[in-house]
Amino acid sequence: MSDIKLDPEEQEIIDDFEDGKFESVITPALVKSAQSAADETLKKDKRINIRISSRDLLALQRRAAKEGLPYQTLVSSILHKYAAGSLFE
Repeated sequence: MSDIKLDPEEQEIIDDFEDGKFESVITPALVKSAQSAADETLKKDKRINIRISSRDLLALQRRAAKEGLPYQTLVSSILHKYAAGSLFE
């Protein structure tokens, strides 16, 4: 890390970390809560059927292939991001 310039506060954090002065605040309850939230986010328990143009489907399939994932996974991801309000161009 000699190439990185740290301000005094940053250096103090690094020093304290290396001296073992930090303690984890992760409790078993917090881990369980995070795991539950992740499970709910990743659970795909509903099915939908939609009609789209063959041109749009082909475009989705090509983009998915470019990304290295199944097109249905790409569509699901796009819908999730839209529903969560985090879909940006």
